Amino acid sequence: MTDEPTVDAGAQEAAAKRGGHPRHDLAPLLNAPVRLSVVAALAPLDKAEFGFVRDLVEVSDSVLSKQVAALEEVGWVEVRKGRVGRRPRTWISLTPEGRVVYERHLAALRAIAFGSP
Repeated sequence: MTDEPTVDAGAQEAAAKRGGHPRHDLAPLLNAPVRLSVVAALAPLDKAEFGFVRDLVEVSDSVLSKQVAALEEVGWVEVRKGRVGRRPRTWISLTPEGRVVYERHLAALRAIAFGSP
């Protein structure tokens, strides 16, 4: 048994079929560290409160707002506003398309880092 990480076989197969390097599956919008961090934070959740994501990613309200707006514009996240008691709240969630893009991006990073066919 080896201690080396395994490469996503699906990503390798897809790259081989295309005849291209896995970098072609990277989503340029996710090359920004904060946007990637936001999407990664949302991936295991149905939705998250804005403040939770802000604190987890360690950015200011304005930075998070700007990055979420960019992700929302391309349809990868959904923003919902509401109230809890008298306090306004904002929830952020990945859309189905956002999840697919994130998984493809991760698979491409793994294929690049750990070797591609």
